[in-house]
Amino acid sequence: MKEQSEDSEIQSLDDTSKTATPDMARADQKAQSPPSTEKDSYEVGWEGGEADPLCPRSYSTLKKWRITLVICFVSLCMTCASSIYTATYQQMEAELGNSRIVSILGLSLFVLGISFGPMALGPLSEFYGRRPIYVISWTIYVIFIIPQAVAKNIGVILVFRFLDGFAGSAFLAVAGGTIHDLFDRAQLQHPISIFSVSPFIGPSLGPLIGGLICSYLDWRWTYYVLIIWSFALWLAIIFLVPETFHPVLLRDKARKLRKETNNESWFAPIERAHRSVAHAIGNSLLRPFQLLFLEPMCFCLCIFAALLHGILYLFFDAFPLVFVNNHGFNLWQVGLSFLGIGIGMILAIFMNPVWNNARNHLVQKKEQETGIQGASEPEFRLPAAMVGSLIVPVGMFMFGWTTFPWVHWIAPIIGSTIFGFGALLLFTSIFGFLVDAYPTYAASAMAANGFIRCIFAAVFPLFGEHMFEGLGYQWASSLLAFLTVGMIPFPFLFFRYGKLIRGKSRFAKK
Repeated sequence: MKEQSEDSEIQSLDDTSKTATPDMARADQKAQSPPSTEKDSYEVGWEGGEADPLCPRSYSTLKKWRITLVICFVSLCMTCASSIYTATYQQMEAELGNSRIVSILGLSLFVLGISFGPMALGPLSEFYGRRPIYVISWTIYVIFIIPQAVAKNIGVILVFRFLDGFAGSAFLAVAGGTIHDLFDRAQLQHPISIFSVSPFIGPSLGPLIGGLICSYLDWRWTYYVLIIWSFALWLAIIFLVPETFHPVLLRDKARKLRKETNNESWFAPIERAHRSVAHAIGNSLLRPFQLLFLEPMCFCLCIFAALLHGILYLFFDAFPLVFVNNHGFNLWQVGLSFLGIGIGMILAIFMNPVWNNARNHLVQKKEQETGIQGASEPEFRLPAAMVGSLIVPVGMFMFGWTTFPWVHWIAPIIGSTIFGFGALLLFTSIFGFLVDAYPTYAASAMAANGFIRCIFAAVFPLFGEHMFEGLGYQWASSLLAFLTVGMIPFPFLFFRYGKLIRGKSRFAKK
């Protein structure tokens, strides 16, 4: 199909960059004419494959992890900024005179900005590389914190919260590609797991950091701390994160060869690709919605992930109600209560070897059945989601029915830890399945997932406080738990019948 070839064109460029090897002896010759017998003899690739010193996959392990950790810390900082704001409500409302629902709108607008950013910023990295997107977007992000820090009315804060979320979302859109640039498939599991958890750990740290600041300093210091933190990371990006996108590096290599040899015949594959920025952004905006509404597996799993993300952000309303009203927590103690979710997510990361072994067992069984080495199915990524779907409701029910004043405060925190554990199992499993099931449209599938997750995360806080006060803490939590119970069948159904459904799909791997 034409649209399939368009969507996979950049991927094919990246594949070409891994295998093509130019005859570099020609580089010492001046202004030769292209030989007529070899169509692509002047196509630039990696010398010696990925062992080429210019190839990011040949970097030392230390350098690879240095780059990975910088972008993970940036993602953590940006998502932490979404929730650190919740600690400022009381002081901000007293000074600016706005209502609580307007304050919550600032949280929602930040997350809404995150939902739109990846679809617009992600395709730009395919043309200009990862590094320019990182540097420009994070520069804008740091600058846009300043108006929030000095704002004299709530309107300024709301507008720049949205713009900040949009600018910072570039790292969520592009960082996964950077990790893929650095590590081959055999090395990818650990760095991608650490990157996957960092945007979810950030929101659980925000209330603690914000609570500590606002307990002892003016609320504007949350923004001053963010400026200092973000500027330090900006310096790390400038000095520690080079360009890693293979097609762009090969383009730079071709330009250097043309200059050194005075031979305009040298070219990189990306220079022969006939794609426009507007067309790429158009596809990036359209195809995620095609996958959402035309692919039942993508739709159901994205809704499940979105529900979990919405609950995570709704907790920013629920925790202050539960722990202040029932247990008399102060601001920083409320922030400390969010660590239960973060601890649960970190524990889930340590379960990765279990799910890898489960997948390897399924692959070996498939190999025996088919006689094909390395035979696999996308559904082999789903066992973690199957377990996670059972654990999440347990955590939600435990949280809800331990929110009585006479029950020790540690009980609902344990419930939230169980929720965080199950939620991360689901997130990582769903992400892996979408990439495997829609390999040609993996970026679009992940954009669809990110968009719907952030929409839920933006909307849920707007009604969370009213729901918990209207239904009571126990039944409000139970309502959310029953919604997660309703989603339990999907991972099991798709594990059993996913291959059959994919066989009828327009977009999925057959």
